[in-house]
Amino acid sequence: MKKLIAITLLLISAMIGRAQMAEPVKFTAELKTNGTAEAEIVFSGKIDAGWHVYSTNISGGPIEATFNVNKKDGIELVGKLTPRGKEISEFDNMFNMQVRYFKNSVKFVQKIRFTKPAYSINAYLEYGACNDETCMPPTQVEFVKSGKSPAVAGATEKADDKAAAEETAEVGAMATDTAATAQQTVAADSAATAVPANASLSENEIKALWQPVINELSAYDEPLNTSLLYIFLAGLAGGFLALFTPCVWPIIPMTVSFFLKRNKDRGKAIREATTYGVSIVVIYVVLGLAVTLLFGASALNALSTNAVFNIFFCLLLIVFAASFFGAFEITLPSSWSNKIDRKSESTSGILSIFLMAFTLVLVSFSCTGPIIGLLLVAVSTQDNIIAPTIGMFGFAVALAIPFTLFAMFPSLLKSAPKSGGWMNVIKVVLGFIELAFALKFLSVADLAYGWHILDRETFIALWIAIFGLLGLYLLGMFNFPHDDENRRTNVPQFFLALISLAFTVYMVPGLWGAPLKAISAFTPPMNTQDFNLYKNEVHPRFKDFEAGMAAARLEGKPVMIDFTGFGCVNCREMEAAVWTDANVADMLNNKYVLISLYVDDKTPLDQPITVTENGKQRTLRTVGDKWSYLQRVKFGANTQPFYVLLDNEGHPLTGSRSYDKDISEYLKFLQTGLDRFKKKQAE
Repeated sequence: MKKLIAITLLLISAMIGRAQMAEPVKFTAELKTNGTAEAEIVFSGKIDAGWHVYSTNISGGPIEATFNVNKKDGIELVGKLTPRGKEISEFDNMFNMQVRYFKNSVKFVQKIRFTKPAYSINAYLEYGACNDETCMPPTQVEFVKSGKSPAVAGATEKADDKAAAEETAEVGAMATDTAATAQQTVAADSAATAVPANASLSENEIKALWQPVINELSAYDEPLNTSLLYIFLAGLAGGFLALFTPCVWPIIPMTVSFFLKRNKDRGKAIREATTYGVSIVVIYVVLGLAVTLLFGASALNALSTNAVFNIFFCLLLIVFAASFFGAFEITLPSSWSNKIDRKSESTSGILSIFLMAFTLVLVSFSCTGPIIGLLLVAVSTQDNIIAPTIGMFGFAVALAIPFTLFAMFPSLLKSAPKSGGWMNVIKVVLGFIELAFALKFLSVADLAYGWHILDRETFIALWIAIFGLLGLYLLGMFNFPHDDENRRTNVPQFFLALISLAFTVYMVPGLWGAPLKAISAFTPPMNTQDFNLYKNEVHPRFKDFEAGMAAARLEGKPVMIDFTGFGCVNCREMEAAVWTDANVADMLNNKYVLISLYVDDKTPLDQPITVTENGKQRTLRTVGDKWSYLQRVKFGANTQPFYVLLDNEGHPLTGSRSYDKDISEYLKFLQTGLDRFKKKQAE
């Protein structure tokens, strides 16, 4: 058991990471000739799981793939850049348009024609890549080649020229390197050359602002991934809920009787009871690991955002809810549990205890199955391979503790409440909760297909009906088939009804556009609201780094840098769900200088700038290139949205933040930066 615990801890420590730099797409480029006057420039890309690359000709939406020429001689382009591969087309509700993209792999082909015996070309492919949480800035894959043409206007000389033309020019993806490498290899002088002189700041001041602060930023990062703590607590809560269901609670006396009959030695009974509790934990943790190993974190995440599977999850939760309401019982074949139960009675030692624990899992499935399913579906949105295991660990611990304690101390059973009608009430409450979560999954599918059948006000109206009916049920206004005919509302049910009805009233203003920050993570985005009386928008004061920093110095305020993009869907979601909060808006508008830097801004720089990054020269051609370079060289990150708080000297005040719609945590993030800035000013 100690070895199992040690292995689990090693897995957790090895898999938890917070690196910001990403390299989700790797491109190579080559020139393919066939001995004629025409040839193809082929960009072949391998795309990491969970990411996708947008296709060509997507105007007004995300970053499309384009072929761009800096200089060419002896070559003319034939047609436009052509995508090859399995192209996916679907309606994107955020852009309100049909978008096309590729997963796993893609090829982009540009046809050319040779016009002279010798040729040269300096060009690049530019593309955009996103996953379900972040987007890469516009990324370039350079293609530079020169040589003799294999054929010009029907020339016959082929052999040597063809061999030369078929040499492949492989280039590494210009997406990213790790934060540590960027800090070590990007010279401060190169950073300074990427910044034009600003009238409000001297050249030395600009150079200082561009100095890397990756180590300073990392020092503020928390050593633990708090999202895993939330997953553990969610599993713990699910385990305690499952304990009070009619499938689990009656098993406690049977379990105690099983252990008391085995041995009269109190010490041995306690050891066996502890083994029983650990066995329950091991079974559920192995189940979580099996889900992880079979599907993988990226596959679970892909399923969690897939419209078809979201509809399936919605229907599954509706079936579970109907079961909890008493329409039918979901049970495993009785032969399974009977065989294992007989086996546990006929064996001795640790094996029999483990089989008894496995019997508990099977017998209680009809009540624990819906809770476990909801937990695993929920954690599938976490981009962490260990998340399902952590959730199942929390669930198992909550379920195992009371069984272990009752097995150790049988006298506790005398004070335990008897099973009865109150357990049916718990099942019905869980049924209403399952029904509410089913709408969340249907909402994802609705947004994916653009049906607009579950816009924000429709979603809220259904939740109002669900939680209103829950409150009336707890007050005894109606019953379900498996409830006692003379069921009465007791004191705990009255307070639960009060909470449910108060929550119902709280949601009513959401029908007219109130942000409802307590449930903003569940409701559809604000832009699906047809009738919205609530307006509380935040607009950046500056879209230029140096100008914003100069203003912050004059005003004596801290700075929030918002690395964003015109085609960044999750950036828009953060602005709609988090920045519309009155407290967040007040801090961003009045207490910070907000600088939004668009990494996909196509505005050309006055002149291209050549910088040295990771030992290689790179050309910055647009304003977006410049801000993307700033994000990499100064902060060691390259995904959006990305938020960082600075003092007006360019030093971080706290750790960075990315896509997370938890408003309370965002406020804590802003307040921490403000407090530290005031402390620096006082010193």
